[in-house]
Amino acid sequence: MTKRHTDRAYEQQLEELRAGLVRMAGRVEQMISDSLRALVEDDPKLAERTIESDHKVNRAEVDADELCLQILARRQPVASDLRFITLALKMVTDLERIGDLAVNICERARDLSGQAPVVPWDDIAHMARLSQGMVHDAIDAFVAADTKMAQDVLDTDDQVDELYARIFHDILNKMMQDGSAVERGVHQQSVAKWLERMADHACNLAEQVVFMVKGRDIRHLGKLDD
Repeated sequence: MTKRHTDRAYEQQLEELRAGLVRMAGRVEQMISDSLRALVEDDPKLAERTIESDHKVNRAEVDADELCLQILARRQPVASDLRFITLALKMVTDLERIGDLAVNICERARDLSGQAPVVPWDDIAHMARLSQGMVHDAIDAFVAADTKMAQDVLDTDDQVDELYARIFHDILNKMMQDGSAVERGVHQQSVAKWLERMADHACNLAEQVVFMVKGRDIRHLGKLDD
């Protein structure tokens, strides 16, 4: 990522692409945070504003895709530059999908407005913080070309999975005890599932960083070899 080109226009395009990905990730992180606040604070107006902000993430995906295609067509990059651009095309897709999941959570915030949660929001809030942190760290790993940081993101996913399993069973038990809690429980379980999927997308980002830096595809392996 520290490589510099003699063609300054080319270098500027690559830097523009990097900066655009970081801005897009920042918007997605904010959407995760705001979607959780809309739930926990019972704020349907915040949910609506967050849903409306999704168009900025969609626009960022389209802009990044267009820039990648321009670079591929005009510069014909090879080696590490080609891996970087391939990575960017994949990363914007994962980021856009995380934004969509935040929109889903906001829609559930509207559905649950004025209703008591079936289980406390504590574990779900912890899941949201972990997922948001994973997205942030994956992008930092991308900027710094840091495979150790990318591996830390992959390791954090185990905590998210454990939380999701606990939340799922807690909500299921409450619904079995109280039939009136079923609809609210389904909505709350959906939120936990979408947060778990956000973490999976963050893992995709981290795996792509390893590919960019080392040229190694570790998808489905989950861990780096010693």
